[in-house]
Amino acid sequence: QVRLAESGGGLVQAGGSLRLSCVASGRTFGFGSYDMGWFRRAPGKEREFVGGMRSDGTTIYASDSMKDRFAISRDSAERTMFLQLNRLKTEDTAVYSCAARVRSLLHLNIPRYSYWGQGTQVTVSS
Repeated sequence: QVRLAESGGGLVQAGGSLRLSCVASGRTFGFGSYDMGWFRRAPGKEREFVGGMRSDGTTIYASDSMKDRFAISRDSAERTMFLQLNRLKTEDTAVYSCAARVRSLLHLNIPRYSYWGQGTQVTVSS
């Protein structure tokens, strides 16, 4: 069993930054064996893939805009994945969730993840 817990959300003005954390727990968990994803859900919208990191450390992002403004990293010793959000826009307002699954050939944007966190709210004001 793997548990994920996000933190770091909050209220920020447009143009600001936030760093989200996703802490993984569970005896079997190790980044070397799991693919990870970040998703978000804005009010009234479908869940959206933001980006992810494969077990080998390769990162991908959903769009060029996200790749230019966001950065995914991890601290294996702390079993924590980060999502750095820069130059935030009002349309980035959403609940951000991390997800994990045993490494596979699935593209990271396919939301067939075994484990999900509860999410952390990011609100960007104009």
